[in-house]
Amino acid sequence: MAAGYPPTHPAVVVIAKREPLAVIERPTKAPGPGEVVVRVQWMASSPLELHQADGGLLIDSPHVLGSGFAGVVVATGPEDPDAKKPFSAPLVVGDRVMGFTFKNNDQRGYQTYVTVPRNLMGRVPEGISLQAATTVPGNLVTAFHTITKDLGLELPWPIPAGYVPPQADSPILVWGAASSVGMFILQVLQHWGYKNTIAVASKKHHEELKSYGAKACFDYREADVTDQIRALQTHIPYIVDCIGHVDGTLRPLSKVATRGSVVAVMLPVIIRDATADHEPVLGMDPNELKQIKWEEGVTLRGVRTFFYDENDFFRWHLQPDIIPEILAAGVVKPNRQRIVEGATLLERAQKAIDLLRERAPSGERLVWRVSEEGDEN
Repeated sequence: MAAGYPPTHPAVVVIAKREPLAVIERPTKAPGPGEVVVRVQWMASSPLELHQADGGLLIDSPHVLGSGFAGVVVATGPEDPDAKKPFSAPLVVGDRVMGFTFKNNDQRGYQTYVTVPRNLMGRVPEGISLQAATTVPGNLVTAFHTITKDLGLELPWPIPAGYVPPQADSPILVWGAASSVGMFILQVLQHWGYKNTIAVASKKHHEELKSYGAKACFDYREADVTDQIRALQTHIPYIVDCIGHVDGTLRPLSKVATRGSVVAVMLPVIIRDATADHEPVLGMDPNELKQIKWEEGVTLRGVRTFFYDENDFFRWHLQPDIIPEILAAGVVKPNRQRIVEGATLLERAQKAIDLLRERAPSGERLVWRVSEEGDEN
């Protein structure tokens, strides 16, 4: 353990879809140029992990789960001469960090140690616990990617003095606004000066969503919710579906979107939910769902956050620089946390998947401790 990390470590993996999760021992990869080794302490589980565990989505077995985590740097590799440098100082051993990582098993968070590129890590600001920080990077990256790539709206950084976005007054509808992605989208849009956001969520979340900048809120449970929205705005050019469910969101949104609307849909699209008895039915292209009829001239875009680094500026600066700064400034707030308890790493991970299957979270994230080493919070 002289290197600051053990030669091997436990990792929670999917062996086969709809089978119980398992723990395997994996080698701890030494950091290469531009990489760091992080002891993972907290995970925030996401619906993607349920889709992978129950639906086998985009995995090869054994597949380590988890794309968003928080922990402590235990080793750093040499500088990468080919990398662009973040604005922030280089990471050092002992730094508390958070990250959205996804490209291979060495990077994913359902394990006690990960080896990741420095540009996928950001320092956790003082005064914010690792437990809270783990709720931030994955879905905040998704918010930035969705707004800029899929909706085509501006989020310049640094924000120029007196900046007013060209679409500042354009209606932007966020369906599933109380989801983690939805709350971050509202907060980001508010900070960058977008003034006409419309939130759709359970009524119990409306006051909070208004504090995040929502100009109007609607309750998706009301039978005439689409009529209410159309009465407010006959044309909404920008729509985000934070849930991606054929019956729950896409069908009602097809009654709201009109010619010229861009609808960004979180992937995968859920055609049938996972249950204790059935695996989910999932789709990766909303344009192929023939059961939903859209008005001619509506543009559907599936949100693919794993490709956010095709934006070269975001690749090098979003996680190391922008996210820590706006989190420290209180521009965005971590999601509320629901702690998943369990005696072992495997038990906590499995409970989180089971709770996702039961659709238990509402306006909160399921978070759980990964490493038992140390007590950094």
